[in-house]
Amino acid sequence: MTTATPVLLTVPEVMERLKLGRSTVYDLIRTRRLVSITIGRSRRIPADAVRNFIDHEIEEAA
Repeated sequence: MTTATPVLLTVPEVMERLKLGRSTVYDLIRTRRLVSITIGRSRRIPADAVRNFIDHEIEEAA
């Protein structure tokens, strides 16, 4: 049985994946460097947005 990768991630899941603190993740969201959506009172980050953020940072570093 395979486990599907979640399409939407919570802030703690993004923190774990990027090895960043909570305030840093929210700062990335606030400055629109990391795309997010709000569902009710919950903030969710598309998994593709995390990959795009990483790709952009790698490209900028090169």
